[in-house]
Amino acid sequence: MSQLGSVKVELSVVLGQSAMPIAQFLRMGRGAVIPLHCEEEEPVWILANGHPIARGEIVIQGDRVTVAILGPADVNDFVAHAA
Repeated sequence: MSQLGSVKVELSVVLGQSAMPIAQFLRMGRGAVIPLHCEEEEPVWILANGHPIARGEIVIQGDRVTVAILGPADVNDFVAHAA
C-alpha cells in the first residue's frame, strides 16, 4: 500500500467546451469571458490524467465549490461530446 500512496494523479473537471478561431482567442485580454456550450444543471466530466473516470455535479457550499460524484463515466459518451 505504501507504493500506491506515492502515485500522483492529476484530476480535472470539465464544465463545458467552446470552439473559436485562434485569432479570436489571441485577442482576448484579462477578464474576457469564454461562453461554454453546456446547461447549468448538466453533469460535469471528472478526468484522471486526461481520461474520463466519472460524472459529477457542481455543489456550492458557502464560499467553496466542490464536485459530487454521480457515477462512472462512459468513455464513448465523453468522446462523442468532445467532437
